[in-house]
Amino acid sequence: MKKYQVVGIGNAIVDVLAQTDDMFLDHMGITKGIMQLIERDRAETLYGSMRDRTEAPGGSVANTVAGLGALGLSTAFIGRVRDDALGRFYVKAMSAEGTDFPNAPVVGAELPTSRSMIFVTPDGERSMNTYLGISADLGTDDVSDDVAGGAQILFLEGYLFDKAPGKAAFQKAARACRAGGGRAGIALSDPFCVDRHRADFRQLVTELDYVIGNEHEWCSLYQVENLDDALAMASADCPLIVCTRSGSDVVLIGPEGRVSAPVHRIVPVDATGAGDQFAAGFLYGLATGQTLRTAGQMGCIAATEVIGHFGARPDSDIKALFQANGLI
Repeated sequence: MKKYQVVGIGNAIVDVLAQTDDMFLDHMGITKGIMQLIERDRAETLYGSMRDRTEAPGGSVANTVAGLGALGLSTAFIGRVRDDALGRFYVKAMSAEGTDFPNAPVVGAELPTSRSMIFVTPDGERSMNTYLGISADLGTDDVSDDVAGGAQILFLEGYLFDKAPGKAAFQKAARACRAGGGRAGIALSDPFCVDRHRADFRQLVTELDYVIGNEHEWCSLYQVENLDDALAMASADCPLIVCTRSGSDVVLIGPEGRVSAPVHRIVPVDATGAGDQFAAGFLYGLATGQTLRTAGQMGCIAATEVIGHFGARPDSDIKALFQANGLI
């Protein structure tokens, strides 16, 4: 038996959320609907501009791991926080949700704990402004072979590829996981991230057991305009690939061939965490031995639930939703 069913590795970021409107975004120079990396001064300005803000432990893969923990799986998250108020909040909150955080907050670190200011407009779009802080300095010293090697499934976050130590940490974690008989995979995270590190991602895809991306990320990775062409090349490189398409059926290609999972369209309240919770539902299916189509359906159900309310993590009993839809 593995110590953990799923271990995630990624940016440990405190999400700071507030509702706003398009006029405010224009006034503050915020590009709507995407994630932007910002510097410390800009982070302080935006944080000070937020009204009725809420805070939660976040980061893309951390949200996925929290969703898996809520589904009853044994989970851990490898990340890096400073020994400051936000860092201690992050560790305590993750632990309270049932996810182990094996890395102690770093005492005396120069950079503070990372945070993302997320502005949600009435149409449900989220505009993320992320100051990476200390989380982007995660390296091999932060990866325990016992934790990564004790994972049935390892899930990596593409955003960490922006620095060489993050790439090295991924490689170490993936090797430990696979050496222990586990499966390692990654979320491509962002088309701009793919653009910056295309060669590294192309190589990594060939070395992993599964990869999750959206249609824009897959086309960017293989530098083609036609999605089917991109997916054909991807499936030749990796044994299991997943492609989400906004508002359209999810495409999955693996040992069972090419299958699709239907998306139930709703008007989003807050799109924050949709991709993260899709990954949670999908990985739950993978970890519990479901068919590829069923795992994709689980991902779609989890994503639909999270966009129906404010915040990046589920409010409802997702397993009950799986049961209601005849999946378990």
